[in-house]
Amino acid sequence: MAKKVSKNTAKARAAVEKRPYALQDAVPLLQKIKFAKFDETVDLTFRLGVDPRHADQMVRGTVVLPHGLGKTKKVAVITTGDRQRDAEAAGADIVGGEELVERIQKESWTDFDALIATPDMMKSVGRLGKVLGPRGLMPNPKTGTVTSDVAAAVKEIKAGKIEFRTDKTALVHVPVGKLSFPPEKLVDNAMTVITSVMRAKPSAAKGKYIKGLTLSSTMGPGISLDSAVADAAAKG
Repeated sequence: MAKKVSKNTAKARAAVEKRPYALQDAVPLLQKIKFAKFDETVDLTFRLGVDPRHADQMVRGTVVLPHGLGKTKKVAVITTGDRQRDAEAAGADIVGGEELVERIQKESWTDFDALIATPDMMKSVGRLGKVLGPRGLMPNPKTGTVTSDVAAAVKEIKAGKIEFRTDKTALVHVPVGKLSFPPEKLVDNAMTVITSVMRAKPSAAKGKYIKGLTLSSTMGPGISLDSAVADAAAKG
């Protein structure tokens, strides 16, 4: 049985033509048809021409949004000694060593948005895979969350650094800000993300890399973007 669609949702969907839009047109349209009573998150969804079953075709990376996400991430750091003070001074919300590892392991506690660990703590942090892995919180050198420079890592995440990666269906979902942002800031953030995903193209990927690109908000409909957006990002 088909799921009943609310009047607001139906009205918003009807306002979106069945054609690809330029990014500069899609953002204001998404803001115009807003009906939710909270400040929605705006997302980009990429449909990629890769096979994520093969390790050499995984797409993964990080990007710092020039205008942030519109919210401050809660950052936890697992380290020892002077680096704990460095992390606290940089603005980390939770800092600890073995006792923090133990708490996460025993309580399945994950009241944070990002976790940074120093290399010397990864032997202990490695035990947390079952808790952190499914939530996408496991520290990884490729995303800069396993590092000796905890202060720089904390500041980057607080400034709007986000991670992107393909799921098992070759889709990549990336937040680019809040619907209340000025249109030009959302466009700027979105172009920064598109450029980063383009640069992360695996050498093993053959054929068309970006097969589809959609802009949406938490409650709003998806707006298909013109392939020229990705082409411009590739040239940039």
